[in-house]
Amino acid sequence: MIIEFEEKLLNTIDARIDGASDDELFAGGYLRGHISLSAAHCEEEGINDIAMMKQQIESSLEQAKSELSPADRMIVSDLWQELQSLA
Repeated sequence: MIIEFEEKLLNTIDARIDGASDDELFAGGYLRGHISLSAAHCEEEGINDIAMMKQQIESSLEQAKSELSPADRMIVSDLWQELQSLA
């Protein structure tokens, strides 16, 4: 279930590449890393709950927030919210 959710999120990001702005491309690439790491963590821990994976992604983003400027954090956050509504 986690792997399927990860694939759905990543495929949604990939489908947007052709028409994406530079900011959207950045946010998509940044989120890909957090999504994949969170999926691997969930798989390692035997977690199969999508809600828990979403929490893991949000926790990962929160821990890394100092890596981004406030503007970039907002772009990443907006894309993450959109992905959640689509997936």
